[in-house]
Amino acid sequence: MSTRSLRTAASGMFAQQYNIEVISNNIANMNTTAFKKNKAEFSDLMYQEVPTNTISSSSNPQGQTNESRIQIGNGVQPVSTQKIFKQGDIQPTYNQFDLAINGEGFFQIRKSDGTFLYTRDGSFKVNANGQLVTSMGYALEPEISLSEDTISISISRDGLVELTEADGKSFSMGDIELIRFMNPGGLKALGDNLYEETESSGIPIFGTGGENGFGEIHQGYLESSNVDIVEEMIAMISAQRAYEINSKTVKTVEEMMTMANNLKR
Repeated sequence: MSTRSLRTAASGMFAQQYNIEVISNNIANMNTTAFKKNKAEFSDLMYQEVPTNTISSSSNPQGQTNESRIQIGNGVQPVSTQKIFKQGDIQPTYNQFDLAINGEGFFQIRKSDGTFLYTRDGSFKVNANGQLVTSMGYALEPEISLSEDTISISISRDGLVELTEADGKSFSMGDIELIRFMNPGGLKALGDNLYEETESSGIPIFGTGGENGFGEIHQGYLESSNVDIVEEMIAMISAQRAYEINSKTVKTVEEMMTMANNLKR
């Protein structure tokens, strides 16, 4: 029984260590553009039924022994992390290539191998070919290309792109499509503020900004991280206390085992 108690307490310590790692990653990314916080999720482990023999004189006048069972759990295990896609604050940057989504949606990004990824980070740049790309050099899809004569770019709330050239002429360059998913929490985070479609997320749904549940595109703004430092500090203190209590449980079980061994002397 004591061995089971040690394993149970140890599982609680491991779970809280995992929890602290998730919280520390949230705090580390509190200034990362469009970062979405993670939440650790746990589940209890399998229960064991331990038989006990009891004698009830009132219900059993013959004094016969009745068998009852007690369920004893085996601790806790981390099962997953959940991305919380809560809207972050929209901060002005006054950079014409910075885009923020106010509401649901992702920008679609095309890698060099032709595969597609998704991001909320709209801090786009212009590469040597005049294409709008991410900080890692991945192209925005549909492709937006600027010419040598382009002096400014204007993007409306619904994603309509309009270029202005040095001679003062303006012309439309197409639209920036937004993507959303039935279950954005099922997306796989790849780092670099990029996400990948999975079976859990569902297939991408294409749409226009400001329509059919999609958010609006704001030019000259960036979305901040949705990490609330106060919430993370409270969660960190709670995890620390839980870890401490589990460690004291290990110490208590060890003391009980020592006392039981001394009874034999």
